[in-house]
Parts: sequence; C-alpha cells; structure tokens
Amino acid sequence: MDSLQILILSIVQGLTEFLPISSSAHLILTPMLFGYTDQGLAFDVAVHLGSLLAVTTYFRHELILMASDFFKSLPRGAVQTENARMVWMIIIATLPIVVAGELFISLVQHDLRSTEVIASTTILFGILLYWYDRKGSQSRDEYSTQWRDALIIGLFQVLAIIPGTSRSGITMTAGMMLGLTREAASRFSFLLSIPTILMSGSMVTLDLVTNPAPVNWLAMGSGALLSFASAYLCIHYFLQLISKISMLPFVIYRLLLGGLLVWISF
Repeated sequence: MDSLQILILSIVQGLTEFLPISSSAHLILTPMLFGYTDQGLAFDVAVHLGSLLAVTTYFRHELILMASDFFKSLPRGAVQTENARMVWMIIIATLPIVVAGELFISLVQHDLRSTEVIASTTILFGILLYWYDRKGSQSRDEYSTQWRDALIIGLFQVLAIIPGTSRSGITMTAGMMLGLTREAASRFSFLLSIPTILMSGSMVTLDLVTNPAPVNWLAMGSGALLSFASAYLCIHYFLQLISKISMLPFVIYRLLLGGLLVWISF
C-alpha cells in the first residue's frame, strides 16, 4: 500500500463509519474506483480500531458515567439511573447482531458483495431514511428508550450486514421511526457502534492472528491514526449540524450514488 492509498482508505473508513451512507459499501467501491488491490485484514483491523477509539474518546465522559452507574445498580435494590438503563438498552440492542453475525456473516461476505446489491440497498434504505426523517415524531431523547425500542433498533442493525445498508443509517432510521429526535437517534447509534465495532474487529483480529501473512505495521499505524482523526471530526460536526440540516443531504448522496452504481452495473 502506498501513502495515498492509506490516506484515502483511512479517511473513507473514518467518515463513512458514522455517516448514514455505508462504510462497507465505500470500502468495497473505493479500491474498485482507484484500481487498488484489496487492502487486507490487517488494515481493516487498524482502521476499525481507529474508528472505535474515536467514538469512545468522543463519548468518554458519558461512558464513564454509564459504566459507574451500571455497576452501582447491579446489587439488588440499587437505584437504576438513566445512565445505568442506557447500558442495558445498548446490551439489548447488540444481541441481535451477535446472533445474526454468527449465522449470516459468511454468506454476506462472499455472496452479497456485488455492485447490484450495494446499489439496491443504498437506494432503498436511503428512501427509508428520508421517510422517517420527515414522518417521525422526533419527540423523545435517547434516555427514553425502552427494551422494546432497543430490540427493534438492534433488529434493524442486523440489516447492516448487507453491504450498502449502512449500520449508522439503519439504526438512525429505526430510532426516528420510534420517535427519537435526529440527535437522539444519532447518539444512540454512535453508542451502539462501540460493542458492534468491538465485536466485528475482534472477529477480524482472530482471522489476522491465525493468518501467517506478514503485517505492514507502518501502514496499520498510519491507517488507525487517520481513521481516528477523521471519525472523531465526523462525529463532532455531524451531531452539531444534524438538527439544522436534517438527513436530506445524505439521502440525496445515497440516491445519486445508487443511481451511478445502477448505471455502471447495467
């Protein structure tokens, strides 16, 4: 991998992991667009680690409070604060992807990584995002979620296994469908990404450890750093702007990208 390839792929991963436009689709399409060879498992681990560090760093104060209140709430009769409840909601929302990941990830990785599939999911779930952005009541914050809400968001997240769906996009869509505001749906989606990225990153790391191929540590380190920086900035500015600009720019981007892919495919 040359320096330009590392730069492009790292920034693409950092930005698209948290924007509702599908990181998996862009990581599949970017090498095709620039004529790069596959970046390999090691680099995937590095850029996902960078994204994970970005979201945990950005929400570090909330995560510390959530963890503290959660452990304090475990003894019988202890007070359940909203931070402790939020941890339970994240756990519940993560369960479906744990089960589905074991059952379907091999099928998806090998059979659904096509331009046609990415084009279809990019357009379909872009329209769904637009619909609930316009029609959702947007009257609740993320701390109002109940276990049924968390389970529904988690089931929607399973769809993100299919390339082009967008994990952040589909979970934000589900949140707004349930009445969360754009900001609340986005924050819940970002918090939910922590165990999800950690789980997927662990699976890829296991593959890497058992793979005898040599590792380019400089490329990995550079990729992680660049992914961290771009992901952190993405989270910061997205949360600042989303209440003002709505989801429309991302929906338009998805429709244009999907249309381009349809034209390329057919």
